[in-house]
Amino acid sequence: MQRLLAIALLTVRAAFRYRLVVVMAVLLIGGVVVLPIMIKDDGTARGFTQIVLTYTLALITALLGFVTVWLGCGTLAREIEEAQMQMLAVKPVARWEIWIGKWLGIMTLNATLLSTSGAAVFGLMMWKAKRLPEKEQKVLWSEVLVARGIASEPIPDYKAQAEKILQQRLQSVAGQSVTNIAALREYAQERVKSELQLVRSNYIRSWRIDLGPVMDSLRDVPLHLRLKFNVAQENLSGVYLGLIEVGDPQEGAARVWQSGELSLAADTFHEIEIPANIFNSKGQLDIRFLNLNETALLFPLEDGMEVLYRQGGFFGNFARGLGIIFCWLGFLAALGLMSASFLSFNVAAFFALGVLLVGLSSGTLKQIVEEGGITGVNHETGFTDDPKLLDKLAVPVAEGMLSVLGLIKDFSPIDSLSSGRTISWNDLFRAVVQIWVIMAGLLAAIGIWTFTRRELATAQGNG
Repeated sequence: MQRLLAIALLTVRAAFRYRLVVVMAVLLIGGVVVLPIMIKDDGTARGFTQIVLTYTLALITALLGFVTVWLGCGTLAREIEEAQMQMLAVKPVARWEIWIGKWLGIMTLNATLLSTSGAAVFGLMMWKAKRLPEKEQKVLWSEVLVARGIASEPIPDYKAQAEKILQQRLQSVAGQSVTNIAALREYAQERVKSELQLVRSNYIRSWRIDLGPVMDSLRDVPLHLRLKFNVAQENLSGVYLGLIEVGDPQEGAARVWQSGELSLAADTFHEIEIPANIFNSKGQLDIRFLNLNETALLFPLEDGMEVLYRQGGFFGNFARGLGIIFCWLGFLAALGLMSASFLSFNVAAFFALGVLLVGLSSGTLKQIVEEGGITGVNHETGFTDDPKLLDKLAVPVAEGMLSVLGLIKDFSPIDSLSSGRTISWNDLFRAVVQIWVIMAGLLAAIGIWTFTRRELATAQGNG
């Protein structure tokens, strides 16, 4: 442990020697303070949060992420190229201790910079919140700067329904050549899913949301509905009308609430406060939405209709959000060090940024899987021509990459914080396990293995 801490301390000193910490501290604090001043909010609680919280945390994450990759590549590759590592390698220090020590040093810097900038964001929010109108301050502290749990209706097993439809269709074309079963299955699932999301004109869609586990803690507490929908055909005004009724009529008229006619925008989250104690004796909340438009509305199964309820305060939620960002930085540090373990600085930086670019291209990878390859599926007939070799290779590669990326992309603390959703301790624990233990651990294993077997004198000579 003493050797690891010594390597970490040398890494921190090198960062200070290159003025990296000073420059980054100035950029971070400047961005946190200057950005909210330059970009004016609309005076509402959510507009205020969007500017102060979302943009500043995104800037902090981007700056620290870039510097972490750069420092991870540079602290190892530069020392090898400048023959400093050779002096350290002849001492009684194992290569894996050097690698882990440098990761600890980088993460020590990240912890310092992230906690400092996070404290600045928190302080700025508390200061600017006092300048909001009294009405918006009430919204801010009850709906935004809180930790709210989410309850929603279980997602139906649409994949099983789609599988039945697919098998029936395959039986009807028995004897014909059907080459891309995976693409047809994906297409059938999307068709069934879209039907479950659809609310036709002048029709009513019902949800039953179970609040059972938290029912007792929500008595006499107002709740909030959050809804979002897409439209099949846009109108000129961009506004769509609807009615919401909440409650079980069998419990009596006093336990039923109606919204009156609502004007709602598509592709936008809307929050509506509902009275307390209108769930039934089983803790179930019945929600009905009447579509008053000439066009159909589509409520996503995942987040089309949700119930939000208070679980805790903002400070703990904010701290856990920073913890997840810290996990991301740990992964980026491991990526930079892994790249520098067998590449020169320039190539390592290019390689690490290329890996990040692939990670940001998950939409393209998902499209390849959904369409069954590069050529895709013919949605008019439901069948494809014989897939080429490129398609056969592209689909499993894309599926594997999506599985790997899913381990680290399922965490979005900034979105949760800006919308007042709870970031639980379980979320933070999952982030540590999936991002650090699994993904960063895999990169560390590769990096340590290649660094241990690298001939440092040869690398220095090639540099």
